[in-house]
Amino acid sequence: MIVGFSIALLLFSFLMIVLVLLHKGKGGGLSDMFGGGSMSAGGGSAVAERNLDRITIIVGLGWFACIVVLGLLIKVKS
Repeated sequence: MIVGFSIALLLFSFLMIVLVLLHKGKGGGLSDMFGGGSMSAGGGSAVAERNLDRITIIVGLGWFACIVVLGLLIKVKS
């Protein structure tokens, strides 16, 4: 069970890194590489950024839950 949550934590961590890098910051970020900067004049980029925010929050909550569960499992085991 600990191994399963450890693998899930690794996956959530990788997803968090990718999602945070995709966000548009002051300098544009990596989202410009995938066409985020070219759509800034249109209305679609705001929707895409909002969806990216939601996905990042959901993945962050899963990441946090994995850490809490792993901590509890390790505490109970020892």
